[in-house]
Amino acid sequence: MPEIVKREERPYVALRGTVAMDGIAAFADRMGEVIGWLAAHEIAPNDAPFFKYDVVDMEAGLVMEIGFPVDDLHHGEGEIVTGVLPAGRYASVTHHGHPDGLLGATRDLLAWADEQGLEWDAQGDKWAARLEVYKSDPREVPDMNDWETELLFKLKD
Repeated sequence: MPEIVKREERPYVALRGTVAMDGIAAFADRMGEVIGWLAAHEIAPNDAPFFKYDVVDMEAGLVMEIGFPVDDLHHGEGEIVTGVLPAGRYASVTHHGHPDGLLGATRDLLAWADEQGLEWDAQGDKWAARLEVYKSDPREVPDMNDWETELLFKLKD
């Protein structure tokens, strides 16, 4: 069941790109680039990796980031960007299962918020923070059907 949670701001480091709907998996495969950049700069992630959807346009494609929360704000380079996940209220739900089920979980979360009369912190297709947080470590949970993913979509203050 979805719920509303309050979150503090969190600095992060990520890889940013424009991705077609059918290119999300290939973009996700580039997470190693973020891990390598963090290691080269001796920066340790302090929480689970996430996908951040900055622009969601089903026809033109997505502007998204894959990254990790870190302790302090840093400066990126090239496709590696840094930023701060904003503080505030988020609609949250946890999906148990294969990431293929996230489309349905997202649809259900959007519908729930609509039923509750909640407003997103978004301007058209551009979101302040629309996250998928991958709680399961693939080294510990190799079967994607057993993964746990939290959806966190920022609500308007």
